[in-house]
Amino acid sequence: MMQYDKRLVGGVTAGLLVAAAGGFAVARYTASTPGATTSQPEKREAAEAPANAVEITPARAKEAGIMVEPVGAGGLGSEIVAQAVVVASPTGEAVVTARAGGTVTRVLKRLGDPVGAGEVLAIVESRDAAQIAAERTTAAAKATLAQRALARERYLYDQKVSARVDLEQAEAEAVSTAAEVRRAQAAASAANVTRDGRGVVVASPIAGRVTVQSISLGAFVQPETELFRISDPRSVQIEAAVGPADATRLVAGDRAVVELADGSVIEARVRAVTPTLSRDTRSATAVLDLGGGSLQPGLAVRVRLFPSRSAASGAIVVPEEAVQSLGGRDVVFVRTGKGFEAKPVTTGQRSAGRIEILSGLGGGQTIATRNAFLLKAELAKGAGGDED
Repeated sequence: MMQYDKRLVGGVTAGLLVAAAGGFAVARYTASTPGATTSQPEKREAAEAPANAVEITPARAKEAGIMVEPVGAGGLGSEIVAQAVVVASPTGEAVVTARAGGTVTRVLKRLGDPVGAGEVLAIVESRDAAQIAAERTTAAAKATLAQRALARERYLYDQKVSARVDLEQAEAEAVSTAAEVRRAQAAASAANVTRDGRGVVVASPIAGRVTVQSISLGAFVQPETELFRISDPRSVQIEAAVGPADATRLVAGDRAVVELADGSVIEARVRAVTPTLSRDTRSATAVLDLGGGSLQPGLAVRVRLFPSRSAASGAIVVPEEAVQSLGGRDVVFVRTGKGFEAKPVTTGQRSAGRIEILSGLGGGQTIATRNAFLLKAELAKGAGGDED
């Protein structure tokens, strides 16, 4: 009996030890489970993130030099690509001359200096200016004398002392001298004679900057000799050379885009198209007005014109650099709320650095153009370096 109790106690003890060991193992497994479960959302989020998307803010994209552009339907036939040059508009450039010959006594502005409308650029001491001033003074004195004589003759006529013919003669003399005063004053104003009458003022008619200066202190200048040239960089126009066939498709008001060297664009409008062709280039000139921004006169640019007289097309035209090859397919990067998404597209004709998108892209979307390859490289890096 004692032996049987000992066996029973030993079996119970062994069972308790096994149960304790099993509980310890379960506890260890349970303790490790929460760590595994917390990583599941992260894996789920990674799985849900699009494999063809690049997250980047507009500010970072601009820093990287990634340019964007809205697209619209039209096809290559809806665009005219032409070379153009920025020139000063007729009201944006002024040639400043001396209105009378003489010696330069003061030079107040130099090349590159900003000037305001009516601001004095130089003073020219002139014998002609002195003569104009003297004529003005003489005419004013004669007019004063004629007015006094008229007043005297009118008084004598009223007193029945003087004849009517004398009054009429005094009136005619007063009118004549007044006209001479106006002529002398106009001449002095046109010549811009100084107050002391010794010289003429060389002043700028517009605001801008001095772009040409051909004047030296002490030099003798002839009348109407160009001394300064003033340009206003805010008042410019674009002159684009277009072929005869393209010129007939353009009308005033047609939209245009000016492409700059850094990849940015400026909106413009066609103001006019010359009806004749240039003898040298055999092309017409389309004059464009800028919708905003300022460009330096003399800058060579490329323009894209969108004539209203063009055949309708459902194709979308984008710059060639906007189309990238990814995974063996042509894609463009469409702007999204968080960055860019690669959209597979079907391409068509190419011309002058532009390419038609036949399908895969809708009008009104904004795509990456310049430096779009940086987005492709970012995607390839995330995919393990596959950049096919």
